[in-house]
Amino acid sequence: MLRKTDESVDWKGRAIHCKRCAHVHLLISGCCRPSHACVKDRQPTRIERFFAANPDLANVYLSDDYFEVRAAAVRHADTVNLTAMLNDPDDTVRWNAALRLPRRFLLRLRDDPEREVRIRVAGHIEGEELAPMMADPDYYVRQVVARRIGLPLLRFMIDDPDPQVRQAVAERISPEWLNRLADDTDGEVRLAVARRYAPMQLGSRRSDPDCRVRHEVASRAPHSVLQLMKGDEDPLVNQLVQERLDSERTNLGSGRVLLRMPASTQD
Repeated sequence: MLRKTDESVDWKGRAIHCKRCAHVHLLISGCCRPSHACVKDRQPTRIERFFAANPDLANVYLSDDYFEVRAAAVRHADTVNLTAMLNDPDDTVRWNAALRLPRRFLLRLRDDPEREVRIRVAGHIEGEELAPMMADPDYYVRQVVARRIGLPLLRFMIDDPDPQVRQAVAERISPEWLNRLADDTDGEVRLAVARRYAPMQLGSRRSDPDCRVRHEVASRAPHSVLQLMKGDEDPLVNQLVQERLDSERTNLGSGRVLLRMPASTQD
């Protein structure tokens, strides 16, 4: 029984007739095969196999009505024909064309209307090339930028309107700018700050409204801060505080015993 994935139909669902195809002669050489490598098929993998076997035909199909054909064709066409493909209505076609062109053409896609393209662009370029994308209208694009842009420019993203972007900033920004995010309205951002603080800096975060931040403080803060956190309203935080204080008392007690042993030996 023929499976649907094995059917030879074009992108409009019509049956494919090899004898009517302009490339019927390729069947003899094996450069075209029904349900495997066919430029008329709707399956992208079969279209790609066709161009992989017949790259010299790619230029002919750059204006094909089916976007999957154009997307595969730009991967094999002559680069001199690809600049115009940056204006293709399909984002996959635009992206595939940009990858094969000099870098300056990739930079043109920083303002692409499709967010997926801009996300990919942000993941490929670096340094000052990312600067114009710090104000991208899409939060996820800006989040990718915040994870990759150079540290000197990252401070300009501290006041980003999206908390996920500010969290990415807090995870990377230079220590001298970290305090600017310490009182952020979002708990995830404040937690990212607390995780980067040195133990001696955590005292200022002991009363944070988010129990996750206080738990981070309780896990690393010095003894003097733990004393101020006894009786925390969150049971897990309070338990951690108590466990650390008890552990410190036990260690101190063990230390006293060890110090007395040499004296008792001499008596």
